[in-house]
Amino acid sequence: MIHILIIDDHPLVTDGIHMMLKDADYISIAGKAKNGTEALQFLDTAEPEIILLDISLPDIDGLQLCDKIREKNKYSKILGLTSSNDASIITQLLHRGANGYLLKNMERSELLEAIDKVMDGKIFLSKAANEKVLEQFSSVSNALNEMPALTRREKELLILLNEGLNGPQIAEKLFLSHYTVETHRKNLMQKLNVNSTQHLLKLARERKLI
Repeated sequence: MIHILIIDDHPLVTDGIHMMLKDADYISIAGKAKNGTEALQFLDTAEPEIILLDISLPDIDGLQLCDKIREKNKYSKILGLTSSNDASIITQLLHRGANGYLLKNMERSELLEAIDKVMDGKIFLSKAANEKVLEQFSSVSNALNEMPALTRREKELLILLNEGLNGPQIAEKLFLSHYTVETHRKNLMQKLNVNSTQHLLKLARERKLI
């Protein structure tokens, strides 16, 4: 028997999930909690196989509650439950130890599939949530692909500029002429399409080049 704890402050949601699962003879609703406090009290004495966790609760952020649950319980499978299809929330939730993510407009078949998959040790993302994560991955990949290739000297120059060294100091440190250092700096500015050293360093930090 799979025992489930539903953590959600909306009775319509908890009652709806209960109705979806009532005919599944291998699933039992072990408890319902309207907030994080009730959920943690329940988990003091019980260890359900599945926890359906609303991300937006009245007394604590759902992501923080996920952390607290994991401190108490390493084994229950946590499925995030929310109406927000936000890629950053999805990735944060998974990073904090959740096993999947469902949107509240899910169909019964998707809920059952999610329960079965996480019980098999897999990660489950609703189709819509999965698309969001893929979109985010695609945008990051595109940004990386658009990144200009830097030479070893250009990378060294960026690091030293970021450390606050000026042209003559960099030339002395790298055993280069001041003219060569300036040439590398201008090439960097051209590659990153900026018109000042300040903007060059700002963009380099944003793109994790330094």
